[in-house]
Amino acid sequence: MTDAVEQLKNHKPKHEFLICIDSDGCAFDTMELKHKECFIPNIISYWGLQAVSKYAREAAEFVNLYSKWRGINRFPALLMTFDLLKDWDKVQARGVKIPPVHNLRKWVETESKLGNPVLEAFCEEHDHKDMHHTLKWSKAVNETVNDIVQGGLPPFPFVRESLEKAFNKADMMVCSQTPCEALTREWDEQDMTKLVFSINGQEQGKKNEHIAFASEGRYEKSKILMIGDAPGDRKAAELNDALFFPINPGAEEASWERFYNEGLDKFFAGEYAGAYEAALIEEFEGYLPETPPWK
Repeated sequence: MTDAVEQLKNHKPKHEFLICIDSDGCAFDTMELKHKECFIPNIISYWGLQAVSKYAREAAEFVNLYSKWRGINRFPALLMTFDLLKDWDKVQARGVKIPPVHNLRKWVETESKLGNPVLEAFCEEHDHKDMHHTLKWSKAVNETVNDIVQGGLPPFPFVRESLEKAFNKADMMVCSQTPCEALTREWDEQDMTKLVFSINGQEQGKKNEHIAFASEGRYEKSKILMIGDAPGDRKAAELNDALFFPINPGAEEASWERFYNEGLDKFFAGEYAGAYEAALIEEFEGYLPETPPWK
């Protein structure tokens, strides 16, 4: 995916504004389906957690959907799920061994492009059992997603309308931690690829890197906006001194309607930063707790 990164770095603006959009759970109502039907069954199956499947499901849903870690990359999310299970007294009472995956932890700490292609290359050079098993699990997740998320799910109401409204004033791109193949397919199926100049997934690095690659030295910071449904999206914006528009989990339709009717106009008018953005972020933070309900 080096070519894709180079393309981002060589991006030439057509407009003075840049809008970056997360995909799963933000533009498309795919997060619940993907995690509950694709990721979690494979976690239970591949990592031998059948005896504590109820708790594994709860832990994985908390990390990926209902906490401040919502939307993080699948590999650190897997580690966090294991850590929650290891620490849970009800899981300990069952005597189930949670996979230690020491090499996966090291890899997640040191690698910025956390995706299957880089993991595959790593596995070709190293004979680490936990890494090979992680790759099998990750590939199985992708296959299940391809199988279950068929025919495409439409974007949330007011997503298409917002992008069409912004099209002649802003350059727009997708910033996601979903694999590129799935992203491209999902945006193509909805005939929305034509609205963005680039679709970026986990293979191109982290979201903050996507923004930096595409924007450095080319846009004023006050004219860059990240739209996302997770704290990681906000962090990506902050690392680039960009603005952030939150899509509140569970209230996505209302968030997009607000963006279409008022947020986008304020952004283009230079009235977004300050009190307006701060109020949106304060509201957003109330949706995602840090402590699991069982604690």
